[in-house]
Amino acid sequence: MQIWNFTDGQLIIRQDDITALKFDAIVNAANSRLAGGGGVDGAIHRRAGYVELQGACQEIIRTIGSLPPGEAIITPGFNLPSAHIIHTVGPIWRGGTNNEPRLLENAYSNCLRLAHEHAIQTIAFPAISCGVYGYPVKDAARIALLTIQKGLEAELVNEVTMVLHGDTAYTTWIDVANDIL
Repeated sequence: MQIWNFTDGQLIIRQDDITALKFDAIVNAANSRLAGGGGVDGAIHRRAGYVELQGACQEIIRTIGSLPPGEAIITPGFNLPSAHIIHTVGPIWRGGTNNEPRLLENAYSNCLRLAHEHAIQTIAFPAISCGVYGYPVKDAARIALLTIQKGLEAELVNEVTMVLHGDTAYTTWIDVANDIL
């Protein structure tokens, strides 16, 4: 685990299970139908309580139709140690020419904005779009970390934790953070 301090905030990068940790909110790397799935999305649904979380998600989908990439919504955490889940849809990597960097930045910044609107002070993110969506990890880390830095400096939240899965992801994010922060 490594920590970076900003004026009134802190960034932590650690390797762990995001569903087992207690924050005001954790972020779910969701699909546009909020239907649950694999990876962190499936793990969050299982730990939160699939029936409860799916009920809340499908109520949102009935209202908005689908959640576009880069946007974010919030639900209760149900059976998670964290009180809230902020769901966001990251972009699918298509070579970088389909606005993927801007959509990924929006995913992180909209989560931070929504956290601020709900008086959430501690938030944990997974590596959005880095799994089955295929975003190159170094590029995603750079975008995410710079966006998180802006959010911390704007005092949107007090603490952001990047919770990564696996040694390779953890090492890559630490290397990028040490390079740019």
